[in-house]
Amino acid sequence: QVQLVESGGGLVEAGGSLRLSCAASGGTFSNHGMGWFRQAPGKEREFVAAVSRFAGSTYYADFVKGRFTISRNNAENTVYLQMNSLKAEDTAVYYCSARWAAGVSVRTQDYDYWGQGTQVTVSS
Repeated sequence: QVQLVESGGGLVEAGGSLRLSCAASGGTFSNHGMGWFRQAPGKEREFVAAVSRFAGSTYYADFVKGRFTISRNNAENTVYLQMNSLKAEDTAVYYCSARWAAGVSVRTQDYDYWGQGTQVTVSS
């Protein structure tokens, strides 16, 4: 079983930056592809970014390309999401996820483990 704990959320003004972290435990971190998703009130959970096992591949939702960067440190069992140029519409709960597979995926059903989420609020 893999446990995921997100941190780094908070309140930021539009145009600002936040860095989310997700610490993994209970499994071999480098065996898992990792993803970030988000869910705003009244909306479905949506894909944000993903990174493959050894960071050879990354993939982003169109609405975050050029603003967000996903990275991982397998030695520290941690995946990050650097978010720059934040907009009010980025306000959501952000979830870290892990899948027992090498590559990236944009589908929630492809992920086996989820964190509890961290709130990101962007004021306009």
